[in-house]
Amino acid sequence: MDTEVQKVLERTKAAEQEINHLESELKAMQQNSSNDENDPAIEALRTENSKLKYQRMHLQRAINEQSKNSGKNMTSLIKILKNFFQESLNSSYPQLSHCTVDVTPSTKITFGDYQCNSAMALSGEMKKLGAKTAPREIAQNLVAKLPLSSSEVIEKTEIAGPGFINIHLKNSFVLSELTALITKGVRPPYVGPTKRVIVDMSSPNIAKEMHVGHLRSTIIGDSISRLCSYVGHDVLKLNHLGDWGTQFGMLITHLIEKFPNYKTEMPPISDLMEFYRESKKRFDSDEEFKKTAYQNVVRLQAKEEDYYKAWLLICHESFKAFNKIYKYLDVQNLVNRGESFYQDLMKDTVEMLDRNGVTEIDEGRKIAWPTGEKGQGVPLTLVKSDGGFTYDTSDMAALRHRLFEEKADWILYCVDQGQSTHFDAIYQTAQTAGWYDPKEKRVEHVGFGLVLGDDKKKFKTRSGDTVRLQELLDEGLMRSEKKLKENNRDSVLTPEEFKAAKEATAFGCIKYADLSHVRTHDYVFSFDRMLDDKGNTAIYLLYAYTRIRSIVKNTNLSKEEIEKLAANATAESLPIDHPREIRLAKFLLKWPEVIETVYKTLMVNSLCEFLYELAGVFTEFYEKCYVVEKDRTTGEIVKVNTHRLLLCEATANVMRAGFDILGLQAIDKM
Repeated sequence: MDTEVQKVLERTKAAEQEINHLESELKAMQQNSSNDENDPAIEALRTENSKLKYQRMHLQRAINEQSKNSGKNMTSLIKILKNFFQESLNSSYPQLSHCTVDVTPSTKITFGDYQCNSAMALSGEMKKLGAKTAPREIAQNLVAKLPLSSSEVIEKTEIAGPGFINIHLKNSFVLSELTALITKGVRPPYVGPTKRVIVDMSSPNIAKEMHVGHLRSTIIGDSISRLCSYVGHDVLKLNHLGDWGTQFGMLITHLIEKFPNYKTEMPPISDLMEFYRESKKRFDSDEEFKKTAYQNVVRLQAKEEDYYKAWLLICHESFKAFNKIYKYLDVQNLVNRGESFYQDLMKDTVEMLDRNGVTEIDEGRKIAWPTGEKGQGVPLTLVKSDGGFTYDTSDMAALRHRLFEEKADWILYCVDQGQSTHFDAIYQTAQTAGWYDPKEKRVEHVGFGLVLGDDKKKFKTRSGDTVRLQELLDEGLMRSEKKLKENNRDSVLTPEEFKAAKEATAFGCIKYADLSHVRTHDYVFSFDRMLDDKGNTAIYLLYAYTRIRSIVKNTNLSKEEIEKLAANATAESLPIDHPREIRLAKFLLKWPEVIETVYKTLMVNSLCEFLYELAGVFTEFYEKCYVVEKDRTTGEIVKVNTHRLLLCEATANVMRAGFDILGLQAIDKM
């Protein structure tokens, strides 16, 4: 941000002036002192001078960073306030410079816009150093030592109770930031240099239909991928398919025997679940079939042409079914890279672990203790006693490829929490082997809870079967259509608009119902709650968005005219003074801090909560602040309050940016 660069420049200039002043004092004192090495005053000046030089170095780094990203990113208000209070802490209590201050949004309007509640914790830190200092006194000193530049941002501070600092933002600053939002658009915060991010997600099994258990991995993985792309990272989405193993010998044997012409004619195996059941039934009941199946696994692993082609045919049919679901859910650029991809890498991976010194032989097996200490945790089995590899080997090979070949900085595994122990062992073994330093690379299990039915048990059909994802999505479409027709939307929308509304509602509601819950918790799947237009649901947000677009349309201004108004907006042309205008403006400016929170925690429900609250804040604004004023008799437009129109546009743009991260389709008519 240009204004932020200017502020940092001013602070750097002040630091440089102070350094010059201190150096002059040092020189003078050294000339007048016969034993300057032992003079406490000189030593104190040296210490202070070193601190200022260190501060100048960091300020210069901040200038370079902000200048490089000026205009590309929005600045988090929390980050600005934290910097002010951190600077104050370093000045007020240098002995606590290792501590950090915390600034959070206020829970009530009466408490201001933000709060700094660190005084109590800092008092405890002072006590550890042998100095009793009351929290309120610390709060008073923090406020007193705020840098001069904070006066451009903070209107006033209040100290409440034992030491809570309530912070009120300056309206002129809010207006300046709002103007930047309107003229430059909705932008992400700066989160650091571009990273190579790999997201392991979805991961269905070949020859089996995707079921509701794959829903969360697919939706959460896609949203986190969208988030990482939004903040500027290079993202690779990997579909770690279950496409290798003993079951394929069974499937290939059944295919060859049932459809001997499979090499020249495409066999009718579109119903893969039925095909799988037939194969499994024969495998369990026919010993000769089972023997042949095991032999064919060996032929497949050797990539003999006929058997490899049969395997490819089965994979092809599975991809067709998977891609239909991914199209429904708008999951794009998902790279299929299953267990088969890593088969040729397993031998080298085990040999590398041997060289790293983390393997040992145990009763004929080759194992690795995750921490390197025998008896700690559950060991990985890398090579079975018969010489075969395992899922542990496959996962280690995948991690090795992602770290060393893909050069990933982050690797995020979107897999249910039930596998947390396994993945913790994989990551720990890789660290013990020296493959990566967790301080430099982020390898993380993004776990999630179960999807439950109304009975609070694992979501299943009435017959007790696993719910097929395709059937679930089709039912969503049916229910969405029914809901829209109940509201007579089919009579006011064109067929194309109705189709878009139906799909946006159906798939958006399913996605949002998942993402709006804390991902580590289980949640109850309910179409009735998902399609409720009065709660925290996708349909409520979609209606709110279309209402804003309708308001803008009612101004009779063209898209080009509105874009020109936004491009030429200035603080002077935005007379934001009504309390509800100000509240909406401040809420819109929370966008970068919300994105930072989601980015750090990978908890997308925070974004859902923000969008839901934004819709409510906008409704309060619209009820009192008219955008279009009409003649009560003729109904003709008398006046368009352009500053309020631009607030509407900014709100819609923020909502749309949120929808994009969540994977919801924003539609102008619904």
